[in-house]
Amino acid sequence: MRIAVTTPTGNVGRHLVAALVRAGVRPRVLLRDPGRLAPEVRDEVDAVPVDQYDADAVVAATRDVDALFWVDPTTDSADPLADCVRATSAVVRAVTENRIGRVVFQSSVGAEKRHGAGEIDGLAHTETALDGTGVDVTHLRCGYFFTNLELQLDALRAGTLQVILPLDQPMAWVAPRDIAEVAAARLLSPAWSGRCVQAVHGPADLTWRQVGAILTAATGRPISVERITDDAMRAQLQRAGMPDSLVEAVLGMSTGLRENFVPEQRRTLRTTTPTTLAAWAYDHLRHRIDNAS
Repeated sequence: MRIAVTTPTGNVGRHLVAALVRAGVRPRVLLRDPGRLAPEVRDEVDAVPVDQYDADAVVAATRDVDALFWVDPTTDSADPLADCVRATSAVVRAVTENRIGRVVFQSSVGAEKRHGAGEIDGLAHTETALDGTGVDVTHLRCGYFFTNLELQLDALRAGTLQVILPLDQPMAWVAPRDIAEVAAARLLSPAWSGRCVQAVHGPADLTWRQVGAILTAATGRPISVERITDDAMRAQLQRAGMPDSLVEAVLGMSTGLRENFVPEQRRTLRTTTPTTLAAWAYDHLRHRIDNAS
C-alpha cells in the first residue's frame, strides 16, 4: 500500500510516520524541506519536497498513491482562511487527478459548525471540498492539542495562563500521538468506505480550571488560569504583531465554540483515546518549562 503523509515533522505527522514504518509501510512524506526529517527517519521514507499551496507540485508528489493523510498547512499570514482555500484546491486536484482511493484529513472539533469558528472554518471548507470529490474520506475531528501549551511556555513559567473561555466550560483535550495512532489505523484499515467522521476526544473533557490543577501537580509549579476579556486577548495578539484578520481568526476558534456548541459526536469508546494530560505534562511539558531558553 502506497501512503503519502503531509506535515511529517509535525506534532501528529512525526508519530504517524513512525507508526506506519512499524506497520511495514514505507510512506511517501511531503514537506518543504526534507532536511528537517530526523536522521533515523530518512532511510525509512521516500521524501518529496513539496509546497502544499502549489497544486501542481502536490499532484506530482502524490501520483500512484493509494491513500493520503492530509493536514492543512499552518500559516501566519494575514488571511489564514484564504491560505486554507489554496491548500484545499491543491489536495482536491491531487485526489481527483490521481484517483487517490482514500484520504484521512486532520480536522477539528468545531468544523461541523461550518461557519463562525475562526480558523476552524478553513478546516470545514476542506471537509466539504473533499466530500465533493466522492473519495473515501475520514475527517478526524480532533480536540484541543496538549502541545498547544508549549506555545505558552513563558506564561507557564510565570504561573498564569490567560484564556477567554469560561474556566468551568469542559472541552476535549488530546495528545497528538493518540491522533496519529487513530490516523494510522484508519489509513491501514480496509473496513471502512464512504464519508466518515471520527472524533478524537482524548481521555476526558477538561475545564481550564482542571487543566491548571493538573499542570500544577505534573510540573511542581503553581499554575493558575485567569479568564480575560475578548478585547484584552485581542490587544495581546495585536501587540505580538498579528494582523487584525489573523487575530480574529485565532479568537474565533474560542468565541465560536463558547456558547451553545455541542460536538457532532459524543464521547464514546470510539472517540476516546488513552494518553492523559497529566502523563503528557509530566513526561514532556515540565522539562520544557524548567529549561528556559
